Amino acid sequence: MTDDPSRRKVLKSSGVLAGAALFSGLPDGHAAQAAAPRTNEPPPVVELPAGRLRGAFEGGLAVFKGVPYAAPPVGALRWRPARPHPGWQGTRDATAFGPSAPQPYREGGDQVLGTHGAPPFDEDCLTLNVWTPRADGAKRPVMVWIHGGGFISGSGAVPGYSGETFARDGDLVVVNINYRLGPLGYLYFGEDGAGGNFWLTDQLAALGWVRENIAAFGGDPENITVAGQSGGALSVAALAGSRPKGRPLFRRAILQSPPLGLRIPTRAESLRRTATYLDIVGAANVTELRAVPWPRLIAATFEMFARTGQWGYWSTPYLPVIDGVTLDRDPADLLVSGAGADIDVLIGWTREEANFAFALSEPYAAATKDQVLARARDTFRNGAAQAYTAYEEARPGARPVDVLMDLITDDLFRMPAVALAERRAARGRPVWAYQFNLPTPAHEGRLGAAHCLELPFVFDNFDKWSQAPFLSGLSPRVRDGLAATVHASWISFVRTGDPNHRPMPRWNRYDRDSRTTMALDSVTTAVDDLAGYWRRLHRPTAS
Repeated sequence: MTDDPSRRKVLKSSGVLAGAALFSGLPDGHAAQAAAPRTNEPPPVVELPAGRLRGAFEGGLAVFKGVPYAAPPVGALRWRPARPHPGWQGTRDATAFGPSAPQPYREGGDQVLGTHGAPPFDEDCLTLNVWTPRADGAKRPVMVWIHGGGFISGSGAVPGYSGETFARDGDLVVVNINYRLGPLGYLYFGEDGAGGNFWLTDQLAALGWVRENIAAFGGDPENITVAGQSGGALSVAALAGSRPKGRPLFRRAILQSPPLGLRIPTRAESLRRTATYLDIVGAANVTELRAVPWPRLIAATFEMFARTGQWGYWSTPYLPVIDGVTLDRDPADLLVSGAGADIDVLIGWTREEANFAFALSEPYAAATKDQVLARARDTFRNGAAQAYTAYEEARPGARPVDVLMDLITDDLFRMPAVALAERRAARGRPVWAYQFNLPTPAHEGRLGAAHCLELPFVFDNFDKWSQAPFLSGLSPRVRDGLAATVHASWISFVRTGDPNHRPMPRWNRYDRDSRTTMALDSVTTAVDDLAGYWRRLHRPTAS
């Protein structure tokens, strides 16, 4: 799945070999200072309005784990908006991660990512973790990471999401968070006109906590970047519309593989989905559901997959809701107008996103052309046959499942991301775009550049991803070189609002003239209008 000629076209800029990348964007001495060992120092302690926290030094950084940012959403607070944490007396130990949000779990993980969230699990999960070079008054830029996981899995305790590399290499304060997942975060009940999106209220509470407390950890509350991948990237867009007390929650946004092609359900549609869930669990209403132990609530997810799934679509049994209270329009719209319009945006996707879910599926391997054509009609209507031929010709020797995977990639990820870049560019709003192209040799190359593959490159911490089968067989030289390039670009964007750094090719903002997109590969190259043919195919009237 690597022969699409539109994805190999090179215009304007020369490339840089992945093995040649070095970051030089930090002020002199910052990286060395951040990495300096701590010797004979007492554990780091911070004083917060909620109480005193004691962390630990790890790898030369001050680290605080399992910090509560909201009241435990248990008992009567299950399926209620996040509420302030009451605080604590004395000194609270912050040296261990808090429990992950309840989620499906299989020992040993899957064939692609391995594990995405691990025990212990508990409803009392609204905690965050902080990595900082030092808890002082330096006012460092802040990066908040929101994990993905299809709205059902993930955790701030996942080793790959450690903030260590960003804090050390970029002299940043890094925060990652847990939030409610699956039925506990995404079911909608419409109680007395109340809102839903409990996951979003959690994230808003976490960002509010960062704004109020991060200065004590050496961070600048006026210089926050919120970054996320997949469902976490959709979260970033949803958060962009919030402007409490008349000021934006954050200055910059990084959206990695946001599934902006999802159609977010209305209240009525969400209530129908909730009714399906109630039927599975055997509860009549939310009052009865609040008495059900959480393991039983999570177990119902498997039947939700069976009842809500549709052939040729990425299964998402739980979804956000346009409830008119916490979310009043599609998240992508929030980055175009209103509070989110002024946020700097870095957005991108992987070349073969959908291979993550479909390439290793035996049932989908047997897909027929007629089945894929029927699915293509959902997107292209009368143009389905023309679109099928275009996708087939872009992949010499393509099977129907290959066409399907490219179609899903474009429907769910690439074309909606391009559309957002187009809309922001048309309004003169800053946006940079990328496509991650490096394929993995794992599973005989069937995964290509699949969903999630860019994550260890962004964090540049392959030692933390040893459980991930999809990294098997990558050349260490190419792998480490590309990681250095990508990691440095993310640091530069967080620090300055611009992803450029030496010796990377010039990465221009996406505009309506050049439509520059950075192709991240063994040779990293700036490409003009990389998705142009497919953009016009999906929107024939687009210029």
